[in-house]
Amino acid sequence: MSMMSDSDLGAVAGQPVVQPPSPAAAVDDPNAVYALGSSSGESARLQRQAEEFAPDSAVLLDGVGLRPGDSAIDLGCGPRGVIDLLAERVAPGGRVVGLDADPTHVAMASEFVARRGLSGVEVVCGDARGTGLESGSFDLVHGRTLLITVPQPAAVLAEMVRLARPGGWVAGLEPDTEAAICYPPHPAFDRLCEIFTVAFSRNGADPHFGRRMAELYRQAGLEDVIVEVRAGVYPAGHSRRTIRADLVRSMRSQIVEMGLADQQELEELDTAARKHFEDPDVLVMPGLYFLAWGRKPASV
Repeated sequence: MSMMSDSDLGAVAGQPVVQPPSPAAAVDDPNAVYALGSSSGESARLQRQAEEFAPDSAVLLDGVGLRPGDSAIDLGCGPRGVIDLLAERVAPGGRVVGLDADPTHVAMASEFVARRGLSGVEVVCGDARGTGLESGSFDLVHGRTLLITVPQPAAVLAEMVRLARPGGWVAGLEPDTEAAICYPPHPAFDRLCEIFTVAFSRNGADPHFGRRMAELYRQAGLEDVIVEVRAGVYPAGHSRRTIRADLVRSMRSQIVEMGLADQQELEELDTAARKHFEDPDVLVMPGLYFLAWGRKPASV
């Protein structure tokens, strides 16, 4: 697991960054298995994603009924995640933890917390597969677009269930990219979708994970599992409209390394697809988004 020392992390914008104990089980670098790689472009995309998914995430969090004084953790929070949405719902007196394996995102999330003046929030650097945090210590364990990006999502989900208190909740939002629509069609979009599926799956991640959420929640022992599906159609100028092209950009170095396409083809595809998306009459639905939440049995 990739971890920074206390001296490396320090205090960011007045907010302490705390590390949990290193788990013995997670021996490989969690950042190495993250399907979308690490880059400034990917960090910026995750920042946009927080705004884009805020309405759906609010529905999800309201579904579990967080109350003032509750405790919640956002696993794989990236540079922001749903930290602010959680803090709003558990204040006053509540506790929120944001956890991410990328030290850059830990620093960015800490800066976000300080800038927003959020109280009762800490950001830690750690591996979602084995956090080292105390079992049963959260009323809600949340992960957004997390399980889709790792090769063994059931292992992460097991850790989420472990962290939830008996009677507490596990909740998340995960995409399913198979049902992507661009109409009228364009060969550049089709080619980007083809490249994306192969590159995203290179480490064992499942780009169609969303449909499996409810099944894995139940297999993990959760009860009262609820699942909802969202299908967004985005107008010209909306950042979700170009998400497939943006994701391919995030993985460009891996795509070239795999021999799926060279830099010239990727530039040409990117330019052609974005030009097509600029036409307001073109319909773009980049995929489905599954929201799921389930309760840990009170008797556990």
